[in-house]
Amino acid sequence: MLLTITTTHRPADDLAYLLHKHPARFQSYDLSFGRAHVFYPEATSERCRACLLLDVDAVGTVRGKGDAEGLLDQYVNDRPYVASSFLSVALSEVFGSAFQGRCKDRPELVDVPIPLEARLDVLPVRGGERFLRSVFEPLGYEVEAQRHPLDERFPAWGESSYYSVAVRAVAKLSDLLTHLYVLVPVFDNAKHYYVGEAELEKLLSKGSGWLASHPEREEITRRYLKFQPGLYREALARLVREETTPDVEADASTTCERAEEVLERPLSLHEQRIGTVLAALRSSGATRVLDLGCGEGKLLRELLKDARFEEIVGVDVSIRTLETARERLKLDRLPERQAARIKLLHSSLTYRDRRLAGFDAAAVVEVVEHLEPSRLSAFERAVFEFARPGTVVLTTPNREYNVVWENVGLETLRHADHRFEWTRDEFQSWAEGVAARHGYSVRFLAVGPVDEKLGPPTQTAVFDRAGALPR
Repeated sequence: MLLTITTTHRPADDLAYLLHKHPARFQSYDLSFGRAHVFYPEATSERCRACLLLDVDAVGTVRGKGDAEGLLDQYVNDRPYVASSFLSVALSEVFGSAFQGRCKDRPELVDVPIPLEARLDVLPVRGGERFLRSVFEPLGYEVEAQRHPLDERFPAWGESSYYSVAVRAVAKLSDLLTHLYVLVPVFDNAKHYYVGEAELEKLLSKGSGWLASHPEREEITRRYLKFQPGLYREALARLVREETTPDVEADASTTCERAEEVLERPLSLHEQRIGTVLAALRSSGATRVLDLGCGEGKLLRELLKDARFEEIVGVDVSIRTLETARERLKLDRLPERQAARIKLLHSSLTYRDRRLAGFDAAAVVEVVEHLEPSRLSAFERAVFEFARPGTVVLTTPNREYNVVWENVGLETLRHADHRFEWTRDEFQSWAEGVAARHGYSVRFLAVGPVDEKLGPPTQTAVFDRAGALPR
């Protein structure tokens, strides 16, 4: 199996620095399924071409498995000759530094888009040229594809599913390698190793920044995870819609959040909310805590200050917001022991995520009102049925109190990013229903000055699960 990567960037032999492979050497690497060889047929300042040749040991990959079924197929197949998951593994192992976007000798090259062409001599494309183009072209690649007949001697047999493929773009080398790593097994629609939770995490990691907005993301995800419905659903759940929209939406959400803070500042509602939530979490006896919809990390900062919280996980739908939280919390500068207590996760609160199960408590602070009402049942199941923490502390605006603020009023939502706001009766009815359906008790707390007729500006529900931590 042969992959060639070519550039006409000037000087073109910068490609050798990016790949961390000397152009004057023929280099070989032992892999679990055979050997990989790297060499350069061309390496001048005008044009540089690097080749990765895989020598797959078809016998060695199946020896000792003890499976008598399909014995001939195990030894006589197309694996040594076509691009497949073997190539993905080779890319990550042989070109590891380039794959990760590192270049020790010329670090300034890493982030420079250069003209690149990747050519796969034989790629199995289950789905044909239409699928091939629908996957690569949205990523900015020009695609050249030549389909091969089943047998040139017998044209009547028709065409095969094998293509010689070249993709071209001005791109960073690390992006090209990442796209090939993810997509080659998708076209082949097969993998030579077990696909489980680790593979799901790998897909989300390598697909970050491009997969969520890809028009073929569902088919890519389904094939990459070998049609396993549980993994597929979880992956799609975490490829959330916020990544499919322009950054301006994230900017608008942040702007709305700050606008609400300005509105509530005279009452110091933010500080009072955080204080109420912290008090409820402390009284629950929790040591392992989730902040669901953590935003830029305001509650996380306070949780870190309290040593009783031994494991703290912040979860948000926006990667951009999580990056801001990471910067504001200075996580890369924390002492090792402190850094080990906190983790940030990208996830949606309307889908099951196994990583969120088993925690003592969860905080959901001013989050639920940002969901579409039609997604409330999905949120309920994700949090109270699947994650199922011992205690859930949930805060949300009281719509009745809005009349206190000028230009808001009972019929106007507190800010533009809210999808709804509950009155006290509506909130209590919803919370009591959730508690009854999932084996929790619930009590209600007021946050902020309580008006005799209107109630508090923020209402809080504290859900406690029977049999959870003693209070």
